[in-house]
Amino acid sequence: MSFEFISTHLDERKAQQLLRKRYIVQSATARTITVNDKSYLNFASNDYLGFGDSPVELTSAPLLGSHSSALVTGYQQPQQALEQALCSALGYEAGMLFNSGFSANSSVIKALFQDKATAQHSAIFQDKLNHASLIDGALHANAALIRFNHNDINHLRSRLEKSKARNKLIISEGVFSMDGDTAPIKALFALAKQHNAWLMIDDAHGFGVLGKTGLGSCESLINEACMPDILVITFGKAVASSGACVLGSQHFIEYMLQFNRDYTYSTAMSPFIASHTLARIKSIRDANDKRAKLNANIALFKRLAAEQQIALMDSNTAIQPIVLGCAEQTLKASEQLKQQGIWLTAIRPPTVLHNTSRLRITLSAAHSHDDIAQLVASLQKAIA
Repeated sequence: MSFEFISTHLDERKAQQLLRKRYIVQSATARTITVNDKSYLNFASNDYLGFGDSPVELTSAPLLGSHSSALVTGYQQPQQALEQALCSALGYEAGMLFNSGFSANSSVIKALFQDKATAQHSAIFQDKLNHASLIDGALHANAALIRFNHNDINHLRSRLEKSKARNKLIISEGVFSMDGDTAPIKALFALAKQHNAWLMIDDAHGFGVLGKTGLGSCESLINEACMPDILVITFGKAVASSGACVLGSQHFIEYMLQFNRDYTYSTAMSPFIASHTLARIKSIRDANDKRAKLNANIALFKRLAAEQQIALMDSNTAIQPIVLGCAEQTLKASEQLKQQGIWLTAIRPPTVLHNTSRLRITLSAAHSHDDIAQLVASLQKAIA
């Protein structure tokens, strides 16, 4: 019978405790969430600063829809203003907006190596723990894909030295979404220059949170001339909006305008979203109190977890995973936490490697001391 593989694959996922499902969220803030008329403390949101709870005030009311592709009539003043603000803040010549970080990441890589003749002499070097959007982009590009061990500069150096590619692109995340640790961006930049390579950084989980004024993983490098050749900023995490912006040289962005199919054939970002995002970014630059509260919450969680001998990964960011290994055990722990009023996500393969299923805890500036104490007490019961 046609398409019987669908049932087979679904049954396999279910047997392996890997079947995914959606929940209808009735309401949510950075601190709480309501599902099926029950309220929980929310430790699964990426709204790290709690800005999603704050309204954005605009002096004008931009259009909700852009009504066409950016290359037709969809590129309007609000989108240009957002691009220019990010370029000015981070020191780039040009930028282009996308409706999602996934689209930005995957399409940039595909477009950069769209020419098969060029791709034959090109290679993409990716950290083994990079986000699916980055991996998918490379898998659908025409260049060779070479993986290096997570945050291992020596392994990457060895890979680069063995490569005969003329065009080399190194890709990493600023903050890794499932482990919460950070990339050695300055060392990656230096290695890239030694090998005449480009560096691309996806800073989805760093922007807004890291840096003196929240400009992310690369803020401290702006004055050191160590910025990545391509920087991807996404707005769905600390900015509490949606969409993304790719930043680079004017030459690079011009190339993307010609060959990036996602950009060419997608309706442009909403002017309404662009205006709200720009207003939110301006607020983030001054949100030192929220960043301080978030950092205090991270330190508190790590201290309380250590007191209860709960093993954490090496992360100093808002992402604090607890690796349990077994998918079934992780699902059970997640359900037990829900019974105690704690909502967080059980992350299982293929999102993470086999036998590394985990509870992915995300902290926010919106959480209180008592919230975090309740979380740790509940974790102790759920994973004992």
